[in-house]
Amino acid sequence: MIFANRKSAGVQLARALARFRDQDPIVLALPRGGVPVGFEIARALHAPLDLILVRKVGAPMQPELAVGAVVDGEQMQLVVNDDVVAELGLSERWIRGEAARQLEEIERRRRLYLAGRKRVPVEGKTAIVVDDGIATGATTRAALRAVRTRHPKHLVLAVPVAPPETIEALGTEVDEVVCLATPSPFGAIGFFYDDFRQLEDQEVRDLLARSAEPGPTERDDET
Repeated sequence: MIFANRKSAGVQLARALARFRDQDPIVLALPRGGVPVGFEIARALHAPLDLILVRKVGAPMQPELAVGAVVDGEQMQLVVNDDVVAELGLSERWIRGEAARQLEEIERRRRLYLAGRKRVPVEGKTAIVVDDGIATGATTRAALRAVRTRHPKHLVLAVPVAPPETIEALGTEVDEVVCLATPSPFGAIGFFYDDFRQLEDQEVRDLLARSAEPGPTERDDET
């Protein structure tokens, strides 16, 4: 399955999530790429849209290799990839130091994107965590564990595309997974989009502002 862009992926994923419309849903998107996907879902389900801010802790000299991931919230969550840590011989002190630096970036992004807006309450709700795709799942696992501490009634992971083994592993973190495509071999998320350009911060801010507007929003044509 190839998606035209993140908006198109969100429209298709929203159809698969339509049954949650009457279950008091909240959509929690991982920025930046998850926001346009989550926007379409939140609009279709008439649900509030909020962010779950996660940052990867990259390995020394190999920043794309995930040592773990950190997520903000009332209680910080740090998920560590034990295999990578053992292979590289990284100390707990180093990991904690890198996690603290990533938390600073998370706080910067929260101020930038949300401008002081309070978190949407999750307790007792159906929380739908959304991204534009998943590869290894380290950042997603951290996000799901952080959301779980906020006591949702039902926790759903919703993504357009991910490897089957990643979806299987993350299934233990949630009550339900909705994934449109699980290709194998996988490669990279961008392989499954015609348009996978990086979003600008202002685009994220605009979508969050539009999601907060009162009243129904006219549906754009799917592209």
